[in-house]
Amino acid sequence: MIFRKKKIRASSVNSKKSIESDDYKENDGSGIIVLGSGCKKCNELERNVQKALENLNINEQINHITDFREIASYGVMSTPALVIDNEVVSYGRVLSESESIEILKKYRGK
Repeated sequence: MIFRKKKIRASSVNSKKSIESDDYKENDGSGIIVLGSGCKKCNELERNVQKALENLNINEQINHITDFREIASYGVMSTPALVIDNEVVSYGRVLSESESIEILKKYRGK
């Protein structure tokens, strides 16, 4: 059996660049991830989460995964989705900034 290196495309709101699997902590399981194709709704969710992070004074990077196989590995079939610390906390809809704040308070203790 031959194993291939898995490529993950993720983008950061702060850096606006793609991150390959060498740079992305795939097995870490921690962090904030937006799952989605990069469509308008997915980008809107990413912006709302970024605003919520700024509102709570949390300096944390958001990764955006666009690879459909990787999205499916989270059990998500409807995007956009939000993953925090390897747990899917929302899928199939765009969270508002206030909804994002409430979720982040729960997971980040602010």
